[in-house]
Amino acid sequence: MQKLMTALALGLTLTMGAAHAADDKKAPTAQQGKMTVCNKEAGARKGDERKKFMSECLSAEHAEAADKRTAQQERMKQCNQDAKDKKGDERKKFMSSCLSGKPVEPAASDKKTAQQDRMKQCNLDAKDKKGDERKKFMSECLKSK
Repeated sequence: MQKLMTALALGLTLTMGAAHAADDKKAPTAQQGKMTVCNKEAGARKGDERKKFMSECLSAEHAEAADKRTAQQERMKQCNQDAKDKKGDERKKFMSSCLSGKPVEPAASDKKTAQQDRMKQCNLDAKDKKGDERKKFMSECLKSK
């Protein structure tokens, strides 16, 4: 009886392991799919003739795929070319705007307000002043302009 239970448990374990192994097989990638198709078409070709055929077959399918770009892919390509001189947040904002089709607005830091211009001029005028004298000058300067 115990041998029967052991054999049953062993058989069940092996069956589950085989089923699990079958689930682990991954779907072929696009490149693997192309390779399979080209291999079938290559048939009995050998040596250099086969190498040349495979090269042409794989690159031809790649060219066909490139021709079938979606509008979004084309937009991405164009936006990437336009954004090559931008970095960081500036690039991220530009790409987001470009891909959505919205016009790019100038960054908030590019928009100077009258107050910022006043502050800049007052700072230039007060560069030789220090402490309370500078504080008083800046206050009067910012109020007067």
